[in-house]
Amino acid sequence: MRPKVLVIDGNEHSLDIIASLLLKAKLTPVRATSLTAAQHLFSNSAPEDFLCAIVDYRLPDAPIGQAIDFALSSFLPTIATTEFLDAETRAGILNKNVIDYILKENEQVYEYLSVLLNRLQKNKSIGVLVVDNARISRNRSTSLLRRHNFITHQATTGQQGLEALTHFSHVKLVIIANELPDMSGIEMLSELRKRAKKDDIAVIGLSDHSDTGVSARFIKSGANDYLAQPYGQEEFLCRIMQNIELIENIELIRLAANSDFLTGLPNRRHFFERVAAADQLVPLHHSVALIDIDHFKLINDTYGHDCGDYTLREIAKLVAATFESHIPARFGGEEFCVSMPNVDLPAAAQILEDFRQDLANITFKFEGQTFHISVSIGVTAIKHGGVNGMLRKADEYLYQAKKNGRNRVEHDHIPVN
Repeated sequence: MRPKVLVIDGNEHSLDIIASLLLKAKLTPVRATSLTAAQHLFSNSAPEDFLCAIVDYRLPDAPIGQAIDFALSSFLPTIATTEFLDAETRAGILNKNVIDYILKENEQVYEYLSVLLNRLQKNKSIGVLVVDNARISRNRSTSLLRRHNFITHQATTGQQGLEALTHFSHVKLVIIANELPDMSGIEMLSELRKRAKKDDIAVIGLSDHSDTGVSARFIKSGANDYLAQPYGQEEFLCRIMQNIELIENIELIRLAANSDFLTGLPNRRHFFERVAAADQLVPLHHSVALIDIDHFKLINDTYGHDCGDYTLREIAKLVAATFESHIPARFGGEEFCVSMPNVDLPAAAQILEDFRQDLANITFKFEGQTFHISVSIGVTAIKHGGVNGMLRKADEYLYQAKKNGRNRVEHDHIPVN
């Protein structure tokens, strides 16, 4: 079910533009041209069905933001819109707990609304940690963050903040006040940077305007950004969004660099990086397997390369699901590889045999054609010559599987107890 968005605007043209943006964002607009109409519509709906509300500041029956108050009292994150933005109107909007406001100058400004809506959905899975001993300052920061649907965590000391980071892996941003009871914010930042780089977790330093030089010390110690208190609401939220988007963009770049473009599985280079990292933990057992699609050229020749790509993507989905707790990768062409740290040969052979059977039972369908696919698999647990040596051994068993009729798993000898 698509999330709903309550839209209250007395201008039908504005309603049409906003509704169109919501539909593009796969959201359901619930339209009202007055506060009275909105109250009636909302009384017949469940608040949890709504992502947010988009509300005009001035309506015939709500001339000074009463419709915004209604949306906020209904526990809806609210974006205000207005045709005029004099100092009095701006103050009236910002004095309410709105997410942000949109000035309806032209149709282009609604693109910013699209960005806000996209962020409200993304932010539900992003954690922000606020480390601040001053209760009023800490609560203000978390209140602003919650308006934007962030998952918030609080800490009053540097040590509590560092401990929180070990428990909450979804934290992408940390806001650190410089005055903490057990250490300075800069000292906490120094400890944090031993665990996470600027590209992994963004940090914004906080301090009073009177603390000259603190901003430079924060930045030099590894902060991504800095805010002087007291800060304005709009500046705070702009810096939050800028730093979150920076982390997300870096993650996208990493994903593109580490993934196979067709299947989304880790690529060959990233496979070796992950295996090297896993080997540092010195696993008791280690099994490595090579998986090759049988007669894949026949698929391409019979049904075309688009069907071949479809087949690779579908098999990759099964590889990803079956070996989710291991290290799978696409090695190129029709070949996949799986590293299985802490899995001995009998267990690995059984997992791979189950995978082979599951795949053989799937009926593939592409553009009206149906067909079946099988794979040949070679697996080894002989730790000779590192992972490259294991891959060579697995490749020997893969060749043996092909030679012995395909659609089978070949592996090292398993002693009978």
